[in-house]
Amino acid sequence: MGTSLQPVDMLTPGGNLESYMQAVNSIPVLSVEEERKLTSRLHDEEDIDAARYLVMSHLRFVVYIAKSYSGYGLSQSDLIQEGNVGLMKAVKRFNPDFGVRMVSFAVHWIKAEIHEFILRNWRIVKVATTKAQRKLFFNLRSAKKRLAWLSHAEVKSVAADLGVEPKVVREMEGRLSSHDAAFDGGMDDDDESAYQSPANYLEDHSHDPAKRVEQTDWTEDSNSRLRSAMSTLDERSQDILKQRWLSDSKSTLHDLAAQYGVSAERIRQLEKNAMKKVRALMEG
Repeated sequence: MGTSLQPVDMLTPGGNLESYMQAVNSIPVLSVEEERKLTSRLHDEEDIDAARYLVMSHLRFVVYIAKSYSGYGLSQSDLIQEGNVGLMKAVKRFNPDFGVRMVSFAVHWIKAEIHEFILRNWRIVKVATTKAQRKLFFNLRSAKKRLAWLSHAEVKSVAADLGVEPKVVREMEGRLSSHDAAFDGGMDDDDESAYQSPANYLEDHSHDPAKRVEQTDWTEDSNSRLRSAMSTLDERSQDILKQRWLSDSKSTLHDLAAQYGVSAERIRQLEKNAMKKVRALMEG
């Protein structure tokens, strides 16, 4: 072909973005016939030079598409680079027998890579994981033209357009409105703000060695005191407390009354007196 293209390594958006855009816009757009010949060479002969021409001549379209995603707070250069990956995938998969222009086929692949990049980097915690959630995420971002929450009528309208329940729209709207929080807080945070950082209330103390030893010592001491206090009771009172409180299958007052041949009220009195004595000995 007579078209002169710049070396690939000179056309990367990571450096001077403005220069990159000027460079890609200076690359001539392929005519229908030129594109047909190149795609045939690539598809039939696996001609790498043909693939290069196809990619380079479509870089301007990636820039155009990437600009429409500038509202996500991500680097324009990164969006373009991800879109370029999608373009290369499209060129590799394009078949001239599809009967469409390359740009029409490539749009899906370019957007797919940009979408994936946004979902990976827009929040620390992913806001959309399923295919349906991803569709809702981008459609809702486009539908929501202002910072205020959607009205009930707007939620119903968006839900109807996207074929989902209104509660699903509300859930995604909440995710879109959320913000990542630093785990340790900022360097310049005052004492009150720093105290609210997750690092101060998400710490797990359950496996602290000192606390585990303290808990073990407390449990052993309590059990020792209980055994000592129980040993001061008469045999019947010990049995009543064990069956009422220390057994897996606890007995009722009436069960014990039948066992000892006394009234349930008498069992209750014996239990109460025994508990009072044990408590006094353990606290003393």
